[in-house]
Amino acid sequence: MLLALPIRAEEAGAALAASAPQPAATAVASAPEAPAWLRVPRLQGRLTAADLGLLINTADPYSVAVGAYYASQRGIPEANIARLVLPMKASLSAAEFAALQAQVQERLGPQVQALALAWRVPYAVECNSITSALAMGFQPEICQNSCGPSKVSPYFSYIGARPFTDLGMRPAMMLASHSVETAQALIARGIEADQSLPSFASSNAFFVNTPDAARNVRATLFPPATFLKPWGVDVRRESSQALPAMQRTLLYTTGLLRVEGLASVDWLPGALADHLTSFGGQLDAVSPSGQMNVLDWLQSGATASYGTVSEPCNHRQKFPHPQLLLLFYLQGVTALEAYWHSVAWPGQGVFVGEPLAAPFAPKFLPR
Repeated sequence: MLLALPIRAEEAGAALAASAPQPAATAVASAPEAPAWLRVPRLQGRLTAADLGLLINTADPYSVAVGAYYASQRGIPEANIARLVLPMKASLSAAEFAALQAQVQERLGPQVQALALAWRVPYAVECNSITSALAMGFQPEICQNSCGPSKVSPYFSYIGARPFTDLGMRPAMMLASHSVETAQALIARGIEADQSLPSFASSNAFFVNTPDAARNVRATLFPPATFLKPWGVDVRRESSQALPAMQRTLLYTTGLLRVEGLASVDWLPGALADHLTSFGGQLDAVSPSGQMNVLDWLQSGATASYGTVSEPCNHRQKFPHPQLLLLFYLQGVTALEAYWHSVAWPGQGVFVGEPLAAPFAPKFLPR
C-alpha cells in the first residue's frame, strides 16, 4: 500500500491544484473527497551529521550559542561549519542574500548535502523564505505576485540522500526557537527521537479538520483512518471542534489562524506539526493579523514545523502534503527530508526544527 512507483513532481503538483486558491476572506469550501492512500516511492538512504552543513551568524549571540551546542551534540564536522556575519533582521535584500550565498558556496565543500541555520532571523529573502532561497535560489518573480505559482522543488520527486551531489541543491532547516534554552531542548528532543520508533506503545498521527474553509483545504488530502501496524502508528481523522486527548502525538496537521490547546498535547520526540495559514513562518513576532507563529508548535514540544513568510493564498502545493509528510517520515528519513519531500512549491515556506531527528531510522544497518 505504501511503497510503489515514484511520483513525478509536476504530476503531483498539478493534482494538488484541484481548486483555485483564494484569500481567506473569499474562499468557499469545496465538496469533500473520499479519503485514499497515495502510493509513494521507496527512499534511498538518509542524511547524517556528516552530510549536514551548519551556518552560524557570529553577530548574533543566539546563533553562536545554539550553533556551538548543536555542533557538539550532533557531532557536526568542523569542515561543515561556516561562520558568517549577517544582518539581524527579518528579511534580507536580494543583494544581501547574494553575499550570503557566495560565502556558503566558498566555505562549504561538496560533502555538505543539506544545511542547518542556527538563527531565528533572518527567515526571509524579500518575499522568499531563506530556507528555499538557499536551496533553490532566490525567486524574484514571487514578489510580483505572491499568490501565484512558484518554482517546483526538484527535491519533491527526489528519492536519494545526496541532493547537492545529484541536484545541486542543499535543502535547509532553521534551528529557530524563542530562546537559547528552548533551542537546546529542541535539539535534545531531536536526538532522543533517533531510532525511538516503533515502540511498545503505538503513536498517533492526527489529521484535524476545521471549520475554517480557506485554511482547511488540505483536508481533502488527509488519508483514511488506519492503523499502520508495521510502524505502530494510528492514523486519526479528527475535528478541531471535538478533539480527543492528544496522546503520544507523532504528527499534528491542521488549518487554522491559531491552534488552541497546545500545552495539553503529549508530544513524542521527533513529532512534526504545522498549520496552514498565511504568515506562520514570520518567526520574529506575532503577525499583525494575529496568526500563530510556527515557533509555538516547537515551544509546546514538537520537533519540526513549517510556515510561509509572505501571503501564499491557499495553494496546497505551497504547504506540506499531509500524507507525503507522514509516509516519507515512516521510511526512516530525517525531519528535514520528510518536510522537504512533502512541499511541491516551497519558495515562500520556511522549514524550522531539528533537522536530523529520525525516529524511524533503522536500528540495525545492513552490512
